[in-house]
Amino acid sequence: MPVSKKNPIIIVGAGVFGLSTALELKQRGYTDITVLDRYTPPAVDGSSVDISRIIRIDYADPVYCKMAREAYEGWKTEYSGHYYESGFALLSETPNNDWIVKSAATVKENGGTIEDLPDASQLVKSYPNIQSDLSGLNGYLNRRGGWANAAGSIQQLASRCSVEGISIITGPRGTVLSLLQEGSRVVGVNVLSGGSIRASRVILSTGAWTSRLLNVAHAASSSGQPVGFIQLTQEEARALDNTPVMINMSTGVFCFPPTPGSNILKLARHGYGYANETTTSNDGKRTISSPKLESSNAQTGYIPDDADDGLRDGLRRFFPKFANRPWSNRRLCWYTDTPKGDFIIDNHPKYDGLFVATGGAGQ
Repeated sequence: MPVSKKNPIIIVGAGVFGLSTALELKQRGYTDITVLDRYTPPAVDGSSVDISRIIRIDYADPVYCKMAREAYEGWKTEYSGHYYESGFALLSETPNNDWIVKSAATVKENGGTIEDLPDASQLVKSYPNIQSDLSGLNGYLNRRGGWANAAGSIQQLASRCSVEGISIITGPRGTVLSLLQEGSRVVGVNVLSGGSIRASRVILSTGAWTSRLLNVAHAASSSGQPVGFIQLTQEEARALDNTPVMINMSTGVFCFPPTPGSNILKLARHGYGYANETTTSNDGKRTISSPKLESSNAQTGYIPDDADDGLRDGLRRFFPKFANRPWSNRRLCWYTDTPKGDFIIDNHPKYDGLFVATGGAGQ
């Protein structure tokens, strides 16, 4: 049943999915929208938040390529203050990497331009400040791409939501413990403080925490992916100015240029990830992998030893000068993976009144 534009809507999760959904609903005329989250956006441990996130139009799937091109226009206009068009280099240790070949074709079919790199060492001609060992790598460069200050852009989006009259509730009252149901209909949420909050429609934009509220084991899984940070001096950071975002598809390690101002160098690795086993009583007692709910997942500084080894190997390849520099910080970034890397955005087939928007991490 369609929801009246005057009826209350609850969105759980104040990341990019949740806040952008709230703003879109407001622009479509819905008047009573409340976003709930544990932390004030930008949430310190949300997948949408960090000093940097890759901005690219490079996808093997034409649907996602088209969506990214539309989003790119926003980065060049409304969110240009957070976007750095450094270029994006997609690389592999093996020739004719299937995903890279498909991505290159899709970008070109959608009007984009790439520069083939049969020998990735050619990147130095375009970016003389590159200090990486790119021997044996191949792929392509897309100059239309780079990275964004993720935390800053989420903060701007949250501010806009507030200006538009969207309520954002955080802390214990914004911490959702379970769905409030009447039979097969979801009529609200149960929160840590204050009992429950009722609504005509509940939208879950809860990323890696989704499995705590709903059994999605058949469609999505949550995993921690390692990320490491190194503090550079201003002189060291300036020596790496005008270098691209680079990813080695063979190892999953990707890197960013140093962040202006803080001079922090960041590397991360996307792979199978690591589970954090916990038990939930929602929707039946289940064993799941999920980040912590009761405290921040960004504060521990812990990653498994083999994750550290993988990051360190990537550091040696991309930034050999800093191969032995100690990490200033490291942690696990929580992803929501789906079998084919697709978003899950739909009404729930079993529970009336529930809409799910998840599976976005890693895209």
